[in-house]
Amino acid sequence: MLTNEQLSTFRSQLQKAKKDIEDRFKGNDHFDLNKGHYHESVGELSSYDNHPGDEGSELYEREKDIALNEHVEDELKEINHALKAIEEGTYGKCQVCGKEIPVERLEALPTTTYCIDHTPEQHTSTQRPIEEGVLLPPFGKFEYDDTDAVMYDAEDSWQEVAKWGTSNTPSDFAVAPDDYNETYIESEDRVGYVEDYENFAGNDIEGKNVQVYPSPRHEDYEEDLDEEGTMSVFGDLKPYEIDPYTEEALEEERNDEK
Repeated sequence: MLTNEQLSTFRSQLQKAKKDIEDRFKGNDHFDLNKGHYHESVGELSSYDNHPGDEGSELYEREKDIALNEHVEDELKEINHALKAIEEGTYGKCQVCGKEIPVERLEALPTTTYCIDHTPEQHTSTQRPIEEGVLLPPFGKFEYDDTDAVMYDAEDSWQEVAKWGTSNTPSDFAVAPDDYNETYIESEDRVGYVEDYENFAGNDIEGKNVQVYPSPRHEDYEEDLDEEGTMSVFGDLKPYEIDPYTEEALEEERNDEK
């Protein structure tokens, strides 16, 4: 059990630490967080004429101030809790198991009200700041990212966002794309369709009356086939596959002439 002299020493240490924190808060106005916007803490009126890099620096400093303020407020809360324990006569005993806390531990950490076995600091959080995500590979963090799956995965999410612009330029690619809108990974991937002809070919609900709707996609498709010297992306049709279409077309022409 702690002696009265030891309790008096710890009370003095805690009261001094409390006063130091309160004076610090008063002097820096809670790390300038009582101001409405970080512009006020640096004397700026607005963000309008500031460089984005300067804005980023100020935002970083603001985030750092928030973290420091939370840390010091937690420290002040622990000091008040320890002082309350002294007044109630429970200081020096673990508030979980009730065992005596060694004096050596109290000398190193006067604010503690836990023994070493029950201290909350034993738990190590695995949560990391979101900013550290840039240190990891862009894909492969989710279940289907490393497989050739058709469901919507993290890579698809990135492509969806990248369509609106990235820092890439055509010179960043081994084969330069034709347009800045294609300067992202696998921009040639089909979205909303499987085969190119689905962009300009259509039929009725029964799968008949196939029609081709002229469009730039159709022209590109025809040019690609002409360059390859083939009738379709699957190659030239076999005679028995060509004849039905040819015979049907001839019959329609005869009917039209009649």
